[in-house]
This record gives sequence, C-alpha cells and structure tokens, in this order.
Amino acid sequence: MARYIVCEETELPVGEMKLFKAGNTKVLVYHLEDGFYATQPSCTHVLAPLSRGKIIDGHFIRCPFHHAEFDIRTGEVHQWANFPPGIQLLNVVRSEKALKTHPTMLEDGKVSVEV
Repeated sequence: MARYIVCEETELPVGEMKLFKAGNTKVLVYHLEDGFYATQPSCTHVLAPLSRGKIIDGHFIRCPFHHAEFDIRTGEVHQWANFPPGIQLLNVVRSEKALKTHPTMLEDGKVSVEV
C-alpha cells in the first residue's frame, strides 16, 4: 500500500466530491461534515461514474444511472439499483456489491489517500 497526496484541504469544500488519481488508481474523494473519504470512482452495478452522482443525507452517494446508494464512509450498499422501474430484472445478474474504499488522511492541510 502506498499513500498519495491528492489535493489541498481547501480545494474540496464540505459536501463536494472530486475525481483524483492516486498513483495509477483513480479515486473519488468526498469531503463530508466529519472528514474526507475515498471510494472507487464507479458504481458496482454497471460501472456508472459516481462523480456524476449526488451526495444525499450527508453520507450516501447515489449513482446517476440506476440510483444505487452507497455509504461513502464504509462502501456498504444502502439501497440497490431501483430506477427506472424494471431495472430490478438486471439485478438478478448484477447482485449487490459494496464499493471499495480507501483510507484517507488530512495532514498539514493536505489530503492523502492510501491505495
């Protein structure tokens, strides 16, 4: 495992997210009320870009395609894909899978991610 500085603390306001590269790995970094978090950048349902999604209820990311929701802090599935109606048929093949998360650290105003 290696740790990479991805941004300055001030570069990512609370409630926002941004895609970064940590070494050769793309990570989506979020700044929540309780700190910085990082996950894989694509939804585990059909690999939609979560950077185009929406942070809801303070700590969930909602996929822009089929509305799967994940806990940003743990990667766990909060709600599986349910939009548009009928997408549940695909869920037989694409079962629930948590997001990969990466440890983050804030030190001297710099945000780093371990990959």
